[in-house]
Amino acid sequence: MIISKDIWKPMGLKMPRNIVDKLYEKMDEKKTPLCIGLDPVMEELPRPLLQEIQEVMDEHGSNYELNPELGYLASAEAIKRFNFAIIDATRDLVPAFKPQSAFYEKYGHWGIRALEETIKHARKKGAIVILDAKRNDIGKTATAYAEAHLGRVMLPNGKYARSPDDADFMTVNGYLGSDGIEPFAKVANRDGKGFFILAKTSNKSSGELQDILISDGEEVYMKMAKLISEWGKEGIGESGYSNVGAVVGATYPEEAKKLRKMLSHVLFLMPGYKTQGASAEDLTEGFDENGRGAIVNSSSGITGAFSNEKFAERHPELAKPEKFAEAARQSTMDSIEDINSALKKAGKLPKSWRI
Repeated sequence: MIISKDIWKPMGLKMPRNIVDKLYEKMDEKKTPLCIGLDPVMEELPRPLLQEIQEVMDEHGSNYELNPELGYLASAEAIKRFNFAIIDATRDLVPAFKPQSAFYEKYGHWGIRALEETIKHARKKGAIVILDAKRNDIGKTATAYAEAHLGRVMLPNGKYARSPDDADFMTVNGYLGSDGIEPFAKVANRDGKGFFILAKTSNKSSGELQDILISDGEEVYMKMAKLISEWGKEGIGESGYSNVGAVVGATYPEEAKKLRKMLSHVLFLMPGYKTQGASAEDLTEGFDENGRGAIVNSSSGITGAFSNEKFAERHPELAKPEKFAEAARQSTMDSIEDINSALKKAGKLPKSWRI
């Protein structure tokens, strides 16, 4: 049984506003469902930025072989500067950013600090933050994951403080069943946050498990989707959508269409647009008839636009490493136009949005 939002009534407190309602407000303000993924790969960061960091390190006599920690520190600083530049260049265009935790964790606590600062910077600029961490466990461990990324943490004096991450949403793996979801729901409902559970993911091999037919004749992903629907019933906001959402890849439009019909109150986080091959027309299947129900993620297709050949053909003046932030902004505008045009063609563009 999922923890109800009524847990606030005995305490005489008002439940925090549903985070999905806040997200829709941001979408309407920006007139787009586009979310920018912040997945910094060191080998792909613009060379001028890396040289700038290295010059600073050289001034302090950096020697990564003798002191590897200096290398981790330099890497984290490069990631932070890159993210801040992307956020500052696009914050007026999109409602949300989605950092993928793995790209930060690989650099230890230096990278995790860069992640925390990235989240704070994005939220300070008024954006919603979705942390892509795909955590799961049961009991106290699941609660610890939820509190680490969405909730509050207890201090030695017995008082509580917001967690260092304090994201608005996070991604969760539901493979352990309700035992692994209830702790996340309890924290999310208590603290006005949300999370997305993996349903039909965008990767090519997802069908190896997710498409298997089970005893009742349904695929595994359909069974998971029904569970997600049940798990989210206690967190439905004014928009009609729950704070418990589903990850549904834009690379599988037919499956997204089936899931959209079945999950009337479940918000989809849709990865796979552009870089993984999904078109704007594909992703429209994840939206309801009012243009609600989905947020679309694009990562390297935007942040790496400066080095993309197709982007260079359209915007040669921005296809330069030193123009990476300007290129990301232009790619964001191109993507918004592409998505909104597809939604309009499908009859799903919200009335308050304009192309």
